[in-house]
Amino acid sequence: MFKKAHTLFASLALVSVVALAGCGDGDSDSASGESGSDNGQEDVTIDFMHLWPAGSSADHNRIVSEIIDEFEEMHPHVTVELEVLENEQYKNKLQVISSSNQLPDVGMTWPAGFMEPYVNGNLFAPLDDVVEDGLNESFVAGTREAYEMDDTTYALPLELNIAPIYYNKAIFEENGVEVPETYDEFQEVISTLVENDVTPIALGNRDRWTGSLWYMYFADRFGGEEVLNSAIDRSGSFEDQSLIDAAEEVQNLVDMDAFVRGYNGLSDQEAKSEFMNGNAAMYLVGSWDLPNFTTNEDVPQEFRDSVGIMKFPTIEGGQGDINSWVGGPGVGLFVAENSDVKDEAKDFVKYFVERWGEQSVEDAGVIPGTQVDTDAVDLPDLYIEVLDELNNATNITLFADVQMSAGVADTHLDMIQTLFGNEISPEDFAKAHEEALAEEE
Repeated sequence: MFKKAHTLFASLALVSVVALAGCGDGDSDSASGESGSDNGQEDVTIDFMHLWPAGSSADHNRIVSEIIDEFEEMHPHVTVELEVLENEQYKNKLQVISSSNQLPDVGMTWPAGFMEPYVNGNLFAPLDDVVEDGLNESFVAGTREAYEMDDTTYALPLELNIAPIYYNKAIFEENGVEVPETYDEFQEVISTLVENDVTPIALGNRDRWTGSLWYMYFADRFGGEEVLNSAIDRSGSFEDQSLIDAAEEVQNLVDMDAFVRGYNGLSDQEAKSEFMNGNAAMYLVGSWDLPNFTTNEDVPQEFRDSVGIMKFPTIEGGQGDINSWVGGPGVGLFVAENSDVKDEAKDFVKYFVERWGEQSVEDAGVIPGTQVDTDAVDLPDLYIEVLDELNNATNITLFADVQMSAGVADTHLDMIQTLFGNEISPEDFAKAHEEALAEEE
């Protein structure tokens, strides 16, 4: 599952030369109906729940509203009603309302293990008919397949992501440190910053998946690209020594005071604020946050100009490659199987995916799941850097909690927080994962 970059991004090199399928050729109108063509139809409401609030995801939120306005103008009988929640609130609500089969008509999901219980519970509608209606060639190779189960598509991707370490160039320069390539050099950077009373890393591990990113990179750098995936799919084990070493190295960073004070009680949004306010030198998160560092005009230009990206360093004696990344497809759109307005919801999802691919690149610095002609848009330098890294990636490891079933993912995330709290040994951390995975077999 998305182990090799050439599998997930086989056509990524074409991203810079292939125009977004369906852009500017009128296909959107033919698929969704021209404005005024549905006069006399019964009024319907599409309930749409997403996770891009105006406060923390201003550009995303704005584009969503613009797409909705366009769709409603083209379909006068349709009203799209929004509910917008932060990431963790969204996940929690989706789980709660699914238990009573009260999902919104359209919502967002993550691929693979995250969506598995919803598909198995017959809660997500198959979307093969939408894909076959002019979208099939639009997606970057491997992205749509992430939302397949038993050769059926249950959601359509909006994003591609890798997780770089963002760093503040000004803080690095002020403290005389350079971007490290090896883990020994990285530790020297941490030590220098701590000695100079500078917080090295912003981390909001109350949300738990944030700490999982650090663990995943250590797992890759110690054991190589297959070790974590193998432990999850049961062809390997979480008690592999490299995975135990990864857990131990997390705690070594904790002991070095690498993370912002109170990190286990901070949300990701709070940690992001620490980084964006210049209170921490580094911040590890997915490329979905690129807009805050490139196009978001609410963020001071001085800060945006100071943000760079670095690769997770290599570890001496480890099997990992510095061009191996944590990442993969991000959120995608689903249609609820029991929706009373399923046809209109599918039309909306198709239109949204098409327009999102067109607008999100230049207007928000987002890497969409659809192919884009980057020569035709004006892109920030940091965005180009991320695209270049995607092109040069030797491996993309899908986020661990997304690969796992819901129950195992919850155990993993709980153990991540416990590990960062120095409340469990690396060996017991590995054992807890093995036990959770065994129960699923």
